[in-house]
Amino acid sequence: MENFAAIDFETANGNRSSVCSIGVVVVKGGMIAKRFYKLIHPVPNYYSPANIVVHGIRKEDTEAEDTFPEVWAEIAPEIEGLPLVAHFSQFDESCLKAAFARFQLDYPGYEFHCTCKASRKVFGKRLPNHKLDTVAAHCGFDLKSHHHALADAEACAAIAMKIL
Repeated sequence: MENFAAIDFETANGNRSSVCSIGVVVVKGGMIAKRFYKLIHPVPNYYSPANIVVHGIRKEDTEAEDTFPEVWAEIAPEIEGLPLVAHFSQFDESCLKAAFARFQLDYPGYEFHCTCKASRKVFGKRLPNHKLDTVAAHCGFDLKSHHHALADAEACAAIAMKIL
C-alpha cells in the first residue's frame, strides 16, 4: 500500500465520540506527504481521570479548541479517496463514526485497514505482543510519545509502509 492516511484518536472519556485529539499522517507514493495534529474540544468537555492518565490531555487544554466538525473540515480534503489505516482500527473507526453521529454528519464510509491485524498475520508469535509500540519497534520506528495522537499515527504509518 503506497497511498493511505494513518489516523489516531485520543478520547476524553469512555464515550467514543469524545475525541480530544487527532493525528493524521498522509502517505503518497510510499512517502510521508503530510502530518496533521490537532486538539479537539469534545462535547461535552468532560475528561475521565483514567483517560487523562493515558494521554495527559485535560479539559483546560481543549476548552478553546475547535469541535470535531471544524477539525474534520480541515482533514477531509487531505484524505479524500485514501484508505485509512490505524493500529487496532476497530477503536479509531468507531471513534470516527461516533463523532460523525454525535454531530449529525453524514458518514462517508471510509475504508479502514488495521496494522494490528496485519502484524498478527505477518509476525505471528515472533513478537511477544502486537501492541503499537512493540510492532513499531520491530519495524524500526522509535515510538517515543506513545498515546500522543500524531506520534501514534506516525508509528502506524511506519508499520503500514513495512507490512501492508
